[in-house]
Amino acid sequence: MNSKTFLISMATIDDLDELTILFNEYRMFYNQESNITAAKTFLFERFEHRESIIFVAKDLNHNKIIGFTQLYPSFSSVSMKRSLILNDLYVLSDFRGAGTARALLEAAKDYARSIKAKGLTLSTAIDNVRAQGVYEKSGYVRDEECYHYFLKA
Repeated sequence: MNSKTFLISMATIDDLDELTILFNEYRMFYNQESNITAAKTFLFERFEHRESIIFVAKDLNHNKIIGFTQLYPSFSSVSMKRSLILNDLYVLSDFRGAGTARALLEAAKDYARSIKAKGLTLSTAIDNVRAQGVYEKSGYVRDEECYHYFLKA
């Protein structure tokens, strides 16, 4: 597959049903139980409240969504600029290695630049070496200045 067999676009509510299936598979990749109903509700609420920006990759040969990335808006108080959290990136296994993830990352970067964001931040599992390679080839640099902490609520 070459870059002309898929198209990247911003998702709309019309993509909800198809996107829900991929989102559910993405969650299962991270050892979460399948829950189509909850996945659909979660995504619907993001659309309804405009709480995230989702880009989808659609395979033109099969007219189906084969990947997505989801961005959440944030802000930097120090720089007083917008920032985006690239929270999710997923490509169906049959379509990996064909540049789909890189194209989704490029769309996220273009969007960040269009809203004059300071940048994009993401995190990935320490053992997800394949994804780390994709991120680094796309220009992401591992943060070596800050530790990131998480407090379970």
